[in-house]
Amino acid sequence: MFGKKRRDSPGYEDNAALDGFGGYQPSDSSGYTPAPETPAPAEPEPQKPAKQPMSRSGRRAMFGFFATIGVIAVAALSNTSDRSSDSAPTTRAPVVYTPSPRVVAPPVTEGWQSVAGKDGVYAYDVPPNWTPKPGTIHGWEKGTQVPGITMVASAFVGEGYCPQEKRSRLGGAGVANVKVSDPAAAARKAVDDLAVSAYNPENGPLTAKITPEPPQTTEFTLGTGKKVPASIVLAEVVTPPGACGAQRALVGVIAPELGDASAALAVYSGQDAPGGADRELILKILKTYRGVPEADRKTITPPPSTLR
Repeated sequence: MFGKKRRDSPGYEDNAALDGFGGYQPSDSSGYTPAPETPAPAEPEPQKPAKQPMSRSGRRAMFGFFATIGVIAVAALSNTSDRSSDSAPTTRAPVVYTPSPRVVAPPVTEGWQSVAGKDGVYAYDVPPNWTPKPGTIHGWEKGTQVPGITMVASAFVGEGYCPQEKRSRLGGAGVANVKVSDPAAAARKAVDDLAVSAYNPENGPLTAKITPEPPQTTEFTLGTGKKVPASIVLAEVVTPPGACGAQRALVGVIAPELGDASAALAVYSGQDAPGGADRELILKILKTYRGVPEADRKTITPPPSTLR
C-alpha cells in the first residue's frame, strides 16, 4: 500500500514501491541516537545509510551486500616428469556473515513482539503477524508535491498482499524525528507528512483525501519511569482505485513532549485487505510506545549465516 525503506541487511537497498507508491527501502541502521533518558533523537542516525535516495520510478531492488569468494586452484602433479599436470576442480569457500550486535527490550503486551530503537532507549510492540525490522529505515522521499518522511525502528505487515504489486505491503510502523516541540502539533505534522507522501505520487497530483481527527491527550513513560505529556492523532485516507483496487487506510501517530523535537511513532495500515490493523489495533500499538529502563535492555548478536 505504501512504500519505502532503506536496508534490512548491510548494504541492501530496495526501491520497491508499496502498492504503487515509491520509496526507499531497507537500510541497515539502528536509527536515531536519542537523549540518554528519552527516546527523542536529535536526528535519524542510520549506520551509513545511502546518501543518495533512490528514485521511485526505478522500482528495483539493489543488493549492496556483495560476498567476495576466493577461488583456490590445487595442482595435482604427475608422478612422472614427462606427463602434463592435472588441476583439481575449482572450489568455492563459503562466506559466513555475522550480524552486528543489537539491543532488544522485552514486550509489554503478552503474545506480541517488541521493536526497539537504537541502544534500546525506546520500544514499541506489534502483533504476531507483523515482522519487526528494528535495523531498517523506511519512508518516502520529498518530492515537488509531497513533504517526505523518514522512519527508523521499523516493522511491517502484509508483505506481498497484492499480486499486482510484488513488493506491496499492507502497512508498517516506525519512529520519525519531528522538529516540533508541542506534542499535538508534532503528531499532526507526522500524520500529514506520512499520509500525503505515502498516498500520492511525489510529483502530484495530490488526489488522496485525508481526514484527521482531533488530537487525543495521553502520556509517554520515559526509561526512568517519569511520565511526560503526549498526543495521538489519527487520520483516514482515501485514494482513487489503483492496481490493487480502492485504497482506504488509517494513519496514527503518538508524539511525546521531549524538548525541541519529538520522536514520534507512526503506524499505518490499509483497510481493504485482511491482516492489517484497524483503528482499535493501531491505537493499541501506539500506546505500547515507551522508554525502556536500562535494566530491561539486553544486547544480543543474531546467529551468523553462511552464504554459498
